[in-house]
Amino acid sequence: MGVSVLPFEPVTNHKHRRGAKHCPMVKMLPPALQQEIHKNEFLLDYIHLIPFEQVGIPEFHEELDRGMSDKKNPNLIYRIGGGLFVHIYPNPTDSRDHYIAIEPGMFDINRKLVDQMEDRLVDHVEDLEDPSNAKLDQRQVLRKILNKAVVVVSPKMLFQASKKAENKTGKKLPVTKNQLSTLRYQLIRDKEGMGILEPLIQDPYIEDISCSGLGTIFLEHKIFKSVKTNIGFDNHTDLDTFVIQMSEKIGRPVTYRTPIVDAVLPDGSRINLVFGDDVSKRGSNFTIRKFAADPLSLIQLVEFGGLTYEMAAYLSLAILHGMNLFISGETASGKTTLMNAITVFLNPNAKIVSIEDTPELQVPHPNWIRETIRGKPGDESGASVTMFDLLRAALRQRPDEIIIGEIRGEEGAIMFQAMQTGHACMATFHAASVEKLIQRLTGNPINIPKTYVDNLNLVVIQSAVRLPNGKEGRRIISINEIVGYDSSSDSFSFIEVFRWNAANDTFEFTGYMNSYLLEEVIAMKRGIPPHRKRDIYAELTRRTNVLRKLKEQGVTGFDDLYKVISKAYKEGVFR
Repeated sequence: MGVSVLPFEPVTNHKHRRGAKHCPMVKMLPPALQQEIHKNEFLLDYIHLIPFEQVGIPEFHEELDRGMSDKKNPNLIYRIGGGLFVHIYPNPTDSRDHYIAIEPGMFDINRKLVDQMEDRLVDHVEDLEDPSNAKLDQRQVLRKILNKAVVVVSPKMLFQASKKAENKTGKKLPVTKNQLSTLRYQLIRDKEGMGILEPLIQDPYIEDISCSGLGTIFLEHKIFKSVKTNIGFDNHTDLDTFVIQMSEKIGRPVTYRTPIVDAVLPDGSRINLVFGDDVSKRGSNFTIRKFAADPLSLIQLVEFGGLTYEMAAYLSLAILHGMNLFISGETASGKTTLMNAITVFLNPNAKIVSIEDTPELQVPHPNWIRETIRGKPGDESGASVTMFDLLRAALRQRPDEIIIGEIRGEEGAIMFQAMQTGHACMATFHAASVEKLIQRLTGNPINIPKTYVDNLNLVVIQSAVRLPNGKEGRRIISINEIVGYDSSSDSFSFIEVFRWNAANDTFEFTGYMNSYLLEEVIAMKRGIPPHRKRDIYAELTRRTNVLRKLKEQGVTGFDDLYKVISKAYKEGVFR
């Protein structure tokens, strides 16, 4: 099921002993990598295959940092979840470097042994229903059954023990200690994990996994950007079977009648499956948008250059005072990441309702209702629950804030009605500019009356951009205040209060002393008299300094930032 192909010719003519203690190659490696090799024999097996003479000795890192993206020909190994490792291998002839998933049995797995093990597992199938296993997850149960089905012997005794056990029903399968470790990993990976994708799911540095058909699986890496893996498919039968198995594991089986499925994996990652060559000329394919277990905080986004502390302070004022806000941009521009980050500025006592087609938001507030759609409109079973349905229901739940994962259709009209009735709303949207956003809102299928558009207060345009140093990055390219609609000229007025300067990767506060929302709306909400409305800029500066101070004090994580801001709100410091 799938293939693993190395991007180099493996070295196989070693004349020394292969054990880690006696291997001269191991002694050349970084000390931290040597320690991992002594604990993981499969890592030693992989190290022996690397042509050190061509690429040199790889570095080893427990964790990666964004500064590593500057490496021109990266050659490093790092640890991922599940006790696995990844080798980023240089590819000087292509724009994409290689991503090699290092896992037990990646090349020397004994298929006959695996088949024998599966036969033994059938003898213990009743253990799956054993009440004593009720509190264990399926991986633990499978591990328990596996231990009952085998007997560990020394490598010297393996051949003799195997002969005795051959074709004997109920006889335990003799394996070496290393074989048991490999069998345990491979069986649990394939039966309860994601099969050949398991290392990719375990890697916290991956953003997207893309299989476009036969051939290599490609990744979008947080550090090394676009890379190609050693994993892929070389025939349509295996690819189709894998897609079917994945869809069945997530409870949304694909068929020729329903060849396209959108779903969520157990870890929260979003997956899109396309089955067969009827709708995809290259055959079955899939894309996985990885779920970030630890969402990025706004301070981290500032440190990555996505916005400034002043822009963050501006957004904190707007959100706290109930401004309706859209984050708009192209696909994979960072809209949801930014949306999630700014939720820390919502009143910590607020009741929040989020509505999404696939759950991605991680709102930190305790009084948070998280709703997702079910099925699709027109579902013949009649059991579909659309975003439109959920939004109508949300209006009866007395929320302080409604967050929509993405506005696409008729739910947009309901959302603008909610704005008119005083419900603060935030959403993401697909449009590259304010003008394009208004065109989409007022056209089919959303059809917002033009006179309603100014219920939307703020539009943040987010984009994936090319930076002056040639690298790719994500930036807020503008923050815009919607002022109103002029029916006589059939035009909309908006003020660009922040703008990204592409020439030097800086931000300009173009709305300083000229912000409609700050001076005419937020200042009034804060009790500032009209003749002193520009005092609001002093509050903006104070908040900017507070956020900068939090960074200096090491408060950078998402949860930590929320806790500090909640405490500051309670004490009146960040109201």
